[in-house]
Amino acid sequence: MRRARVLHAITMLELGGAQRNTLDTCAMLDRGRFEVGLACADRGELLAEARALADVRRYELRHLRREVRPWLDFEAFRELRAAIREFAPDLVHTHSSKAGVLGRAAARAERVPVIVHSIHGWGFGSHQSAAVHATFLAAERVAARWTSHFVAVSRANLEQGVELGLFGREQASVIRSGIDLEAFRCASGGEQVRSELGIPAGVPLVVQVSCLKPQKAPERFVALAAALAPRFPDAHFVLVGDGELRSKLEVARAAAGLEGRLHLPGWRRDVPAVLDAATVVTLTSRFEGLPRVVVEALAARRVVVAMAVDGVREVLRDGINGYAVAPGDEAVLAERVAELLTDPSLRARLSAPADEGLEAWDRTLMVRQQEELYARLLAAAGRGGRS
Repeated sequence: MRRARVLHAITMLELGGAQRNTLDTCAMLDRGRFEVGLACADRGELLAEARALADVRRYELRHLRREVRPWLDFEAFRELRAAIREFAPDLVHTHSSKAGVLGRAAARAERVPVIVHSIHGWGFGSHQSAAVHATFLAAERVAARWTSHFVAVSRANLEQGVELGLFGREQASVIRSGIDLEAFRCASGGEQVRSELGIPAGVPLVVQVSCLKPQKAPERFVALAAALAPRFPDAHFVLVGDGELRSKLEVARAAAGLEGRLHLPGWRRDVPAVLDAATVVTLTSRFEGLPRVVVEALAARRVVVAMAVDGVREVLRDGINGYAVAPGDEAVLAERVAELLTDPSLRARLSAPADEGLEAWDRTLMVRQQEELYARLLAAAGRGGRS
């Protein structure tokens, strides 16, 4: 029996949860059962890691970009069709908004028998104008018709898809975005991170790890730092990540007089060490799938205060292993962080159970669950194996 061919398609291999999820899946799928391909943009911080996967057939697409550009999008669609035609997959698995729509369209045009799409958070949200929101939702409705099965990283995203009429419950599964739990449970190196950033040992440190883009609302983190800095004169704040809002955040930091205390180090690969350095971890997002950084922080036994958007409440239990704040409530966010900075015993109580119940987010389990899903869908499509 010939191994089934699975092609993953994702827009840009940035340093993000969907990208990490996709790379881990490509690297860890059982090679006795599957041949693996990957189609992605020809740039991104994780592209070098993808290139190191010698047994993954890679297609780097010149025109695939996050922004909506009709001519580029048409060319990217053609590139995706060519990649599918060459690789001849039994199953195409798409990720992210742009590759999710174009990849499913290309797979349908090339008559791929099974098309799977992962929801790492929807591409439409309340931060968009009504026209943009309607356009993105309409594109998702069309692509949903071509989708054999949906994989959601959170129950909240699955339920939203059902409520919007994009799919029925029987057409979707929740498979958590897996992480290397042990790497975070054994996190160390916090002292070195503080030293590199010029943060004194022992002072309070509030950390957030997120892309600097509208979805993550990083301006709320700057506002949080500005609100807490006078109350905690020795505290520092670190916002790890990069993106389109960086220059605006730098201006806001200067306006708040926080240049020496609010650190914007860009992307870092040593996230376990960054979390080891933290006193409190925050997340200020407007919307999410289920943010991996919350799971990572809990695995590192750090207390998290996060906006309770989408799947956040599926891992963060308010008042038990951290605080889930009503979406957009910056005042309560600041008060919760202040309580934790003031009260070490409260931090100890909330961090004690932090890494309990996280096994569903183990990356090996994630890959095995996807393999089982692929096998079931391929068998139903008469592609359980080819001679």
